[in-house]
Amino acid sequence: MFNNSEKSDQKTTEDILKTVYDALDEKGYNAIDQMVGYILSGDPSYITGHNNARNIIRHIERDDLVEELLRAFLKK
Repeated sequence: MFNNSEKSDQKTTEDILKTVYDALDEKGYNAIDQMVGYILSGDPSYITGHNNARNIIRHIERDDLVEELLRAFLKK
């Protein structure tokens, strides 16, 4: 039998972006600037290690992040 609980534990891209944003904001960074820097450069040092944000954001390909952001923007 397969264990489906692993799949339900996975966060959505939106959840991950919110988690990382909150961690950056809590540490006093300009979260948007830091996240843009990460997306453009791929340099994980733009993302704080606070609340494991750096490891969390690495679970998503940067292309997928851009796609999610563009999709959300165009829905408005």
